[in-house]
Amino acid sequence: MKVIPLHDRVLLKRLEEKEVTKSGIIIPDTAKEKPLEAEVIAVGKGRVTEDGKVIPLDVKKGDKVLIGKFSGIEVMIGDVEHLIVKEEEILAQDT
Repeated sequence: MKVIPLHDRVLLKRLEEKEVTKSGIIIPDTAKEKPLEAEVIAVGKGRVTEDGKVIPLDVKKGDKVLIGKFSGIEVMIGDVEHLIVKEEEILAQDT
């Protein structure tokens, strides 16, 4: 299934949280939180203004972004969990 976000929405895939800390401590699954870093999979055409102009999004496919813990709507595409968020829910872009 190919999913194309509409307007100012962005399709994201959460990036996996590391299994081991820098100091070598193994993190059990029960202690892991949902990661706040994600990769942009697809973007909509942009935000439509009242006069009909389309303002393109600031993010593009392949970008790494930071999102809030409870941002977006979870969707399953195949066997992979994704998120659909509005661009305004993206907190930062990893440069």
